[in-house]
Amino acid sequence: MSIATLPDILQLGEAEGTPAADSLYEIIDGQRVEIPPMSAYAAKIATRLATRLNVHGEREKLGEAIVESLFRLPLTRDISRNRRPDVAFVTFARWPADRAQPTSENAWDVVPDLAIEVVSPHDLADDLLEKTLEYFQAGVSLVWVVYPRYRRIHVFEGPASIRVILDSDVLDGGEVLPGFSLPMSQLFDPVPPPS
Repeated sequence: MSIATLPDILQLGEAEGTPAADSLYEIIDGQRVEIPPMSAYAAKIATRLATRLNVHGEREKLGEAIVESLFRLPLTRDISRNRRPDVAFVTFARWPADRAQPTSENAWDVVPDLAIEVVSPHDLADDLLEKTLEYFQAGVSLVWVVYPRYRRIHVFEGPASIRVILDSDVLDGGEVLPGFSLPMSQLFDPVPPPS
């Protein structure tokens, strides 16, 4: 019996010159581009947002949230663009509740209503802005860029319309998620005492 160690498994994809099978990626200009995973705290924030969005979406029969899924974004310059928001919300108006989702596709062929990016230490500002602009070009209605370290959210209601939600504020869902509200104190961990 042969036993592979974790380093052996991780190097397997690298040795063949291909990303590991479980690596996260997006499709940009026809190329598979590996993206780094979220930090542990960013993943925690994304999970909290997805949970709150799903509770609201189910209660109000609006739609559902999904975490780290590929979405096909039909851009004029790249009709095969696939992006992976950290969290996305798809309303039942765009994908009806009784419509089955294909089980064999890597990317969901629907444009989400809300795309959320939770900033991790490795994220670059240029990349986040590029993704935000692409979301709107593809038909996304609302984009939240969450900055856990700074305890704030930039709410884009269009490519040139931004509101800043601070730590003491309440995040709302606007026209995309009517009735949704989340106090920032319930999203972020308590501020640690000074050391």
